[in-house]
Amino acid sequence: MRSFVGANWKMNGSGVEGLAYLERLKDSDVESEPVDVVLFAPFTLLPVLAEDAREAGISLGAQDLYWQDRGAFTGEISTSMLLEAGCSWVIVGHSERRNLFGEDDELVRLKLIAALRAGLRAVLCVGELLEEREAGRTEEVVKGQVLRALEGLEEADPDRVVLAYEPVWAIGTGRNATPDEAARMHGLIRSWLSDMIGEMGAKDTRIIYGGSVNPENAPDLMTREGIDGALVGGASLGASSFLQIIRSCCHHHEH
Repeated sequence: MRSFVGANWKMNGSGVEGLAYLERLKDSDVESEPVDVVLFAPFTLLPVLAEDAREAGISLGAQDLYWQDRGAFTGEISTSMLLEAGCSWVIVGHSERRNLFGEDDELVRLKLIAALRAGLRAVLCVGELLEEREAGRTEEVVKGQVLRALEGLEEADPDRVVLAYEPVWAIGTGRNATPDEAARMHGLIRSWLSDMIGEMGAKDTRIIYGGSVNPENAPDLMTREGIDGALVGGASLGASSFLQIIRSCCHHHEH
């Protein structure tokens, strides 16, 4: 199984910065590593970066999408627009979408279905808030998010869906789940998936960790059983720190 590393730039970056960044990735020959690298750039940058991303051997992803094909949805972006912009991946259900912009499980599911039916691949994010964690509800919350997004979804094959476990209290806070905690949650998510899509499907689905991943903690996280890569926020904005994280995932792959 190839590792998966995503750079989620959130509301950061410019065309000039993006092109220089891709040049760095191309020079470092990321393409030859046993890892799928995806840059989730702001919508406006996708067509600007598409050609250089292809040359660097990495894929482009969008940070969000809307589930309807077209219509009176001011400010929204459809799957066909993403495909035209050079996208092959999309993030669905990021905790910032859920918690800052009020997306519920039903909307997340609609977006996931729309993405997969259009031929995009998706990173589905799940994770608990600090107050949910402190109330001892972590497993209940995350299991609910996984089930409500994926249950009965025939398109959710392991090639096309990556799950990202992102404990919300660890995103951008500098706190991250200990590698043991992260590995335990990844194991649970895989067991819930196994109940839904069978043991083989669950074994082949990549489950990645997100939440303050940086070059310092990546080696320890990425060597844990069941952690198949990372979704990286702040540390992905600089090419050199992102490259270090990619290398951590590759070295894990060789074990």
